[in-house]
Amino acid sequence: LGEQGPSQQTVKLRLLELIRQEDHSRPLSDQKLAELLAEQGIRIARRTVAKYRTELRLGSAAARKRD
Repeated sequence: LGEQGPSQQTVKLRLLELIRQEDHSRPLSDQKLAELLAEQGIRIARRTVAKYRTELRLGSAAARKRD
């Protein structure tokens, strides 16, 4: 059997933390978020990051950008 990774809820919480801590003038791309999660031992695809971000009702990097 495959190795069980962190729960979907745990991954979403980590994703939310990363987005809350980002520089709002230069928000993180889904690819960069996936890379940062990988550094924390959470290996998920960019498209999974995008899916979870949408489920959390968070906009894309362009939508989150503030001057």
